[in-house]
Parts: sequence; structure tokens; C-alpha cells
Amino acid sequence: MVNFQPGVNCCRRCIETPLSVILDRIHLIQSWVLLVIQSATKKKERSTLSAGDWEQQALVLIAEKGIRAVAVESLARRMGVTKGSFYWHFPNRDALLEQSLLRWEKHDKANLLASLSAISDPRDRLRSFFRRTSREKLTHDVYSSLCSAADHPQVEPLLERVAERRMKHIEMAFAEIGFDSAEASHRARLTYSAYLGFLQLQRQHQAPNLSSEEFEAYMTHVIATLIPGK
Repeated sequence: MVNFQPGVNCCRRCIETPLSVILDRIHLIQSWVLLVIQSATKKKERSTLSAGDWEQQALVLIAEKGIRAVAVESLARRMGVTKGSFYWHFPNRDALLEQSLLRWEKHDKANLLASLSAISDPRDRLRSFFRRTSREKLTHDVYSSLCSAADHPQVEPLLERVAERRMKHIEMAFAEIGFDSAEASHRARLTYSAYLGFLQLQRQHQAPNLSSEEFEAYMTHVIATLIPGK
């Protein structure tokens, strides 16, 4: 009969097992635990971060540093996640840029319709266009940054669509005031040029702060100059 003593036999097996084998087993356990943690982290990132979160952060980065500064690695660091979360939503950087720009355009179009088309008086509509500059800072910062990258293949057609849409609304307002088609078109182009010029001066720190009294005085002057009174 075999005299089986569990504690003694286990200790003997441990003593007889080579140290290298024990270390290999420890490493395997550590690797397995690490994989479990990483898998749980990735699942959490996928469940907590949406494609919209990545798009929004890309737009913030575009507003701050320009479209060429957008990179998967830098965005992941800003958001405190791994790159794996990004590739769960987008195949590559170009896909992120495309969706981010479409997101911005959709938002700008909705704001344009809400702030202009909903206003019956054409003069108030034109005043509202200028006032939007201080109310929607991110939207205008993104647009200003995109204008600096107008030759980018994903930016150029977007800028054309946005400018055409905005100037169409402005031209319609001038036409409603009573100007003929040619005059309304000229005034729309002049008004939009003033808006673009202000955005560029702002990026060069040559324009008054949006929350300052100087900005209010400047905006009042621009509106009085470009928009005829009743």
C-alpha cells in the first residue's frame, strides 16, 4: 500500500521541479493576467468611446493646430486611450478626417438654418450672421483653420460647399431688402469677405477678443457699414 501524504508529496514535487520551469510558469501566468487586463481595457474603451468622440476631438485639434496635426497617436494620448479604440471605429486617419469634416459641416448647416432661415427680417438675419462669430467659437475656429489648408484634397470641396451655402443665404437677405440680383450678389461677397478677413486677423492675434467691448464696438461698426438701415 502506498503511503500518500498530500502535503509532503506536493512539497517534494515543488522541490524537485527545476527553477527555470517554475519561472516559465510564473511568466505564463503574468502574461495571461496582462492579456485579460488589456482585453478588459479595450472592451471598456470600445464601450465608452464612440466614433463621435473621436470626430469631436479631431475637430478640436484642427481648431487648435490645423488639419495636418491630426494623428491617431496624438488623439489617443489626448483622450487617454489606446490606438485600438480608434481602429474599432475607423480604418485609417483619412476616414476619421472625412467623418469629422462631415460632422462639422452638418453642424454648421444646422446652425445656419436655425440662426438665419428662422429670422423673418432680412436685416436681422444679416446681423445674426455676424453675431454668430462670438456665439459659436469652435465652429468658426475650425473654419478658420480649414481656410488655411484650402489646398487639402478633403478640405477644398468642403470649403466650396460651405461658402456657396452661406453666401446664398446672405444674397437672399440682400435681395429681400430690395437690391437687384447683381447688387445683392456683390454685397453678399463683400459681407462674406469681411467675415473671412476677421477670422484670419483673429488667428494672427490682430482682432479684438470676442468677449471684449472692443469686439462689440467693431461688430456694431461692421453691421452699420455693410447692412443698410430701414
